[in-house]
Amino acid sequence: MPPLALILGPHKIFKQKAEPVEKVDGAVIQLAEDMIETLYHEKGVGIGANMVGVLKRVIVIDLQEGGARRPLAMINPEITQSADELQTFEEASLSFPGISAEISRPRKIKVIYLDLKGDRQTLEAEDYLATVIQHEMDYLDGVIFLDYLTPLKRNRLLKKMKKLQRQQGI
Repeated sequence: MPPLALILGPHKIFKQKAEPVEKVDGAVIQLAEDMIETLYHEKGVGIGANMVGVLKRVIVIDLQEGGARRPLAMINPEITQSADELQTFEEASLSFPGISAEISRPRKIKVIYLDLKGDRQTLEAEDYLATVIQHEMDYLDGVIFLDYLTPLKRNRLLKKMKKLQRQQGI
């Protein structure tokens, strides 16, 4: 059992903006650690705090490249630069199981954030990592990957997800 339960969409929390973290304290560190454990349990690559029912600006990411765990917690992440060049990846979400869509986003970004010690960090990300960071940060702003689609395609995918959930008894 993961430490935090995932919220499945559609849910009103995915349209809400997360609040900035005022201070990196024990509660925020525990939240990030619990989110990382939930990420591994659910076999994902990223989680925004909204996805576990917390409206705080915290995301955790681990691409687990080569099978190695290198979790990254970002508190109050903010993109300060993004490339004009776009890339397209098939995106999915632990909170919207069984569906995915091709989404185009900037290929390179620069993001500032606080780490778990409360220290300011800067990260230049590109390729898949840049997409994952942008995807998770969207959650903090009340945006999901389906919002990039036409209403027709979005509704079709949501119907597919609900059908799968019914079939699985979720």
